Amino acid sequence: MTAELIDGKAFSATLKQDIAKQVTVLKEKHNLIPGLAVVIVGEDPASQIYVRNKNISTKEAGMNSFEHRLPEETTEEDLLALVEKLNNDPAVNGILVQLPLPKHINESAVINAISPAKDVDGFHVINSGLLATGGDAIVPCTPLGCLLMLKDKLGNMSGLDAVVIGRSNIVGKPMAQLLLNESCTVTIAHSRTRNLPEVVGRADIVVAAVGRPEIIKGDWIKEGATVIDVGINRVPKDDGKSRIVGDVEFDEAVKKAGAITPVPGGVGPMTIACLLKNTVTATCRQAGIDEPDV
Repeated sequence: MTAELIDGKAFSATLKQDIAKQVTVLKEKHNLIPGLAVVIVGEDPASQIYVRNKNISTKEAGMNSFEHRLPEETTEEDLLALVEKLNNDPAVNGILVQLPLPKHINESAVINAISPAKDVDGFHVINSGLLATGGDAIVPCTPLGCLLMLKDKLGNMSGLDAVVIGRSNIVGKPMAQLLLNESCTVTIAHSRTRNLPEVVGRADIVVAAVGRPEIIKGDWIKEGATVIDVGINRVPKDDGKSRIVGDVEFDEAVKKAGAITPVPGGVGPMTIACLLKNTVTATCRQAGIDEPDV
């Protein structure tokens, strides 16, 4: 048996097309143009790439993109003042402050200064609380992307046994909550979980979000399980170069799983697409209208 590959690149392309159609409807019927503000502090190379890609994707979807590039030495006070300005700007429907921030800035303080209604990353404590209590939260982009792919592949997930490996506020915890909301039986595993192979081995759904290369061995996977690999890890090759691998030992897992996301090309492309989706959601909620059905 060889697992079916879940193509996140193709899925995200289709999702972006649907979002662009929604934006067109919002412009034509409601005279609304969703606006996304992205704030980056410092010169972190990975963050620079992410912000550039977000800017391109936002414009391709027909939205307004507002970039704010601040120097490394920007004070927390000045960053909070910018966030407050964006909170009060009616042209801005979504605000994203690119992480990580420089060490002298309190990330939690900045995240929770963003208006929950414009928090398209879904990290604000109010959105976290709404998600945990079944409310209308804005959901963090990566877990949302994972859920969309799972629902597309599996349909009704009620009663399925799901294991999330990783307990971060960005992926692990919200992912577990989303699966609970789909009536899965959910286990959150982590670095201190005892008998991890046994825990993984009983799961119909495995979501790996640890950030350790190939920590989940292929022979742990239950026959026919659906595997979502969130990990993106760079490891050295024999020629001195490097390659990107996930948290799951892909070459072995693909022999047992029913479906699996590759790395790269699986979860990664979904994150920006879901950021755009969240921006449309935020825009419609702020305007008191339903999201266009396309």
